[in-house]
Amino acid sequence: MAFPPIHPALARALESRDYRDPTPVQMKVAEAASADRDLLVSAQTGSGKTVAYGIAMGETLLTGRDTLPEAGAPLGLVIAPTRELAMQVSSELIWLFAEAGARIVTCVGGMDARTEQRALARGAHLVVGTPGRLRDHLERGNLRSQDLQVAVLDEADEMLNLGFREDLEFILEATPAERRTLLFSATLPKPIVALTKRYQTNALRIEVATQASSHSDIEYRAIRVAPTEIEHAVVNLLRQAESPTAIVFCNTREQVRHLHTGLLDRGFGAVSLSGELGQAERNQALQALRDGRSRVCVATDVAARGIDLPNLGLVIHAELPNDAETLQHRSGRTGRAGRKGVSVLLVPLSRRRKADRLLTDAKIRPVWGAPPSADEIRALDRERLMTDPLFTEEAGDDDLATAGALTERFSPMEIASAFARLYRQKLPAPEDIYDPGPGRDDKSGRKSAAEPRQRRDGEREEGGGNRHAMGPAVWFHLDIGRRNNADPKWLLPLLCRRGKVTRDDIGAIRIFDKETKVEIRADAAERFASAAQGSDDDITVTRLEGGAPPAGRDRDGGGKAGRPPRAQKAFVRRGDGDAPRQGPKKFKGKGAGKPRRPE
Repeated sequence: MAFPPIHPALARALESRDYRDPTPVQMKVAEAASADRDLLVSAQTGSGKTVAYGIAMGETLLTGRDTLPEAGAPLGLVIAPTRELAMQVSSELIWLFAEAGARIVTCVGGMDARTEQRALARGAHLVVGTPGRLRDHLERGNLRSQDLQVAVLDEADEMLNLGFREDLEFILEATPAERRTLLFSATLPKPIVALTKRYQTNALRIEVATQASSHSDIEYRAIRVAPTEIEHAVVNLLRQAESPTAIVFCNTREQVRHLHTGLLDRGFGAVSLSGELGQAERNQALQALRDGRSRVCVATDVAARGIDLPNLGLVIHAELPNDAETLQHRSGRTGRAGRKGVSVLLVPLSRRRKADRLLTDAKIRPVWGAPPSADEIRALDRERLMTDPLFTEEAGDDDLATAGALTERFSPMEIASAFARLYRQKLPAPEDIYDPGPGRDDKSGRKSAAEPRQRRDGEREEGGGNRHAMGPAVWFHLDIGRRNNADPKWLLPLLCRRGKVTRDDIGAIRIFDKETKVEIRADAAERFASAAQGSDDDITVTRLEGGAPPAGRDRDGGGKAGRPPRAQKAFVRRGDGDAPRQGPKKFKGKGAGKPRRPE
């Protein structure tokens, strides 16, 4: 399928980029039926909208001429909701209109307004900008709109969501009434429809990319995780995928800082993107990803729209987005322009219902599974080592001389072992991670791994020795409890890992409202006490004096005798608020922020 006839200057630009197969939105916009009419286009992110409305603008601005006239007051205007999207649009239009001799000026918040003023004074054919900055230039007289022939509203739904309605109306009111107006939006809520009725005339409605097709190039996976191991899961997913570029989404700036620092400490080439960064810092981060100096971007939803990175094969939702639309926009950073991508949601058991609701609303059916284990990643590393290009490249004289010297002094096994160590040293170490098992709502109908089972008298408890047969023991106190959703399902492996003990060294786990008490075998108590001091999980462990605590909720989740077990809830890290039903929980360390409002 080829483009329908379009202006030769645009056709040459597309050919120079080997842009031969149009996307559905590009095909429909380029068709003759849409020429010289206002357009109301509903298309998902990543569908090629920028080139589509660039073609539509070109058909209006280049009618009857080979190239654009001398630059003066702008002939075309593109309004975008974010700085990143505006910069992305500008770079796309630069190459698309290169053959037409277009001069394009970008006006966005965070950049030097005086530099933009001087660029506008020199003349421009097209101006791309964010609503606030464009309005500012109009009010100051820097941006002249009397010659404007076409205006484009890109991601119109997002601009309204961000509170730009007043700015949009001001800008449109300041432009000629006979202009052509092209409105592109992923969704068409009532405010968008009202906007079109007021500022468009006889608009042609174009709907493309059904919900199903918008996900066709994206593989969705949902990974169950213990809330304390979200960072470990991110590390292992990045190591498993080996995608040239990946984005990890968090919900807050503080979480971005925490996870970004953690990935840097582990040896990942990572950058961060959030609203607190200036435009120059954002540009530097994106350029580092584009030229390969960095591989991972940790970002808030500021990167969910307008970021188009080459070879972006993996999107990780370290925290669940707030709605299905944000899920789609985040995931839409991958699987673009016919390329395949993977979108992974990390789902603590306590967030399973929200995840199911998001996926249902987005009409997505993911593959559920466990996080990749350290052993799986080590096996992958061995396979990747076997196929390393070093083994197939022709050896030079220096290489052969060095190889001969090595074989004279060392055995083949010693040389191979040293090579394997060198290969492994350049890779971030995988994390040992715990699989919490399927939740209660798992579609397979299997019993939740967190759901308690009934014990028989004398039966050995899961993960620990028979509490009556373990002999002398020492009790320890943890400053978390039911209010923090303490659960034996994740507490047991956490205690083993942090205290350097085995499951057989742990006896009863009694969970109270605000605290938990754990029984440790006496001969392992000193080792446990020493190893458990200081950790980044923000749980304080202290020795409990005075013998065994009174009976309370034990490790199997049961209460008093004869009373059915309480429903299990997943862990909420301290500092995130005590309410067990609150919104997405933070996975950062000490100094957590205020709790979020309930769902």
